[in-house]
Amino acid sequence: MSGTGSIVEGGAPSARSRALAVLRVRSRALALGVLPAALAVVLLSARMTGRLAGDPWPVVTLVVCVVAAVVLLVGGVFAAVVLRASPAVTPTVPLPESAAPDLYRMVRDLADRMDVPAPSAIALTPDCDSWLEDRTHAAHRRGGISGGRETEPGAAPVLVIGSPFLWWMRVAELRAVLAPVVAGTGPSAHPDIADARGFVRGLDAAVDVGSRPGLGWIGRPARLLLRLCQTDAAEMERGVAAAASDRAQGVDYGLRIVAQEQVGLAYAGWDRLLTRVALPAWRMGRWPAHLDAGVVSALTELSRRDRLAEGFTSRLGERPACDLLERPGVIDEAASLLAARLFHGGPAEAGPDWSPVDWAAYPEEVVDRKWRAEAARLHAALDALAVPAGPGPTLDRVLGHLTDAAGEGAAGEALAGRLSGDLAREERSTGAGGAGAGVARGADTVPLFPLQPPRSGRDLLADHVTAMVCAAAVDSADAAPGLDWLDGPVLLVGGERRADLAPLVLTLVEEGDPEPLRDWLAELGVRPEKPVRLV
Repeated sequence: MSGTGSIVEGGAPSARSRALAVLRVRSRALALGVLPAALAVVLLSARMTGRLAGDPWPVVTLVVCVVAAVVLLVGGVFAAVVLRASPAVTPTVPLPESAAPDLYRMVRDLADRMDVPAPSAIALTPDCDSWLEDRTHAAHRRGGISGGRETEPGAAPVLVIGSPFLWWMRVAELRAVLAPVVAGTGPSAHPDIADARGFVRGLDAAVDVGSRPGLGWIGRPARLLLRLCQTDAAEMERGVAAAASDRAQGVDYGLRIVAQEQVGLAYAGWDRLLTRVALPAWRMGRWPAHLDAGVVSALTELSRRDRLAEGFTSRLGERPACDLLERPGVIDEAASLLAARLFHGGPAEAGPDWSPVDWAAYPEEVVDRKWRAEAARLHAALDALAVPAGPGPTLDRVLGHLTDAAGEGAAGEALAGRLSGDLAREERSTGAGGAGAGVARGADTVPLFPLQPPRSGRDLLADHVTAMVCAAAVDSADAAPGLDWLDGPVLLVGGERRADLAPLVLTLVEEGDPEPLRDWLAELGVRPEKPVRLV
């Protein structure tokens, strides 16, 4: 492809100059490393020609030679680490051309129109972002991190696409959004920019190597070099982005402005779907198998509720971008499993304790189990606090303990502390990144991108009391577990969602006043004295 140089020259003249500045840092570091050796050569030459005869030159020459040898040895080891250390690779779902021939065809057409090299491969990530990722480092081939022609020396970067975009966006919108990303392959192919990026990635990988026991000395010079070139590297990337944006101006520019609104909407819906819907399932040892399909339902619901999103659902009659995939359901399942691993720390593969769940089964298999598991934990905490037990795990027992005539909610403090401790012990015993019931063995110790900060004791207590109330309503009234695409588990009474429970529970927990909640229970026909079925 031609046009590689023109992108840098015409689009962002500073990109190449910043790349050269990064390379000058490398050259100076190399010069500093060979300086003692050069001095040793000069001294040895002078000694051999008799120009530095007599004391103290023999000792000085010996000391300089020893220092030069040590510096060369240390510098050689450091350089080898920078060259061979494996740069970080984003976990993605590989998408071979046989699985998405239409998508590959669309991307190649974009590259041809902008006169840039086509990406060597396409991969999906369970996030609302898209970028180019270089996977040509030799360590990727040695470790089997990535395979195919994208790892060959000189190959174009891999195009990583956010999987929610494929399900929510229409084909034309996805094409418009990907145009400036694909245009970035031009600057990526420029030798100076590619060399500078490789140097920075090597330093970043060396910092990671330096965190290992006994190799801390490698991290210090690597961090120093990163600090020296970080400004130029950042400006280089800005220049590359500006060059790519300029090159993409002539491709679907008007549609791209409209499509960017869909990017923001997709991000909002995806975040709500993960934190409100997927996270409760992950904590129960289940993972929703079709998150990308679920995001369409979540965004449609958001469009219905939010006046700012009105009109967006009218696009749904157009061809969705997921039609570019041969088997979208299989790809959706793989992306959903990866999302659970990245955001919750779940295992990389499904198993008996880490099984998928369909949306139709979500209310019974996740919501109902979640309520009953939390109700069981609440009564276990009451048992540990020696709270008098009734004929079984009843809601009356919880209401009686939390009732505080002084209106200060003091009774809930000890219970909240006990729940926090029990939950922390469960997390340590399961080794899972999230809170809640057991998660399969083999899960990542810590999620790469945790979704929520730790909950306070009061929040935990309110959640557990709510779960107890909902379980009692299901057992003794005309209620059922339900799923709201934006809010997650909900209580359905007569087929309608009841959203008025949360403030009543907070009144009980924070003020110790059970009367508003008792009135609500009486209205629904819930019997607090009846034992609740626990898991």
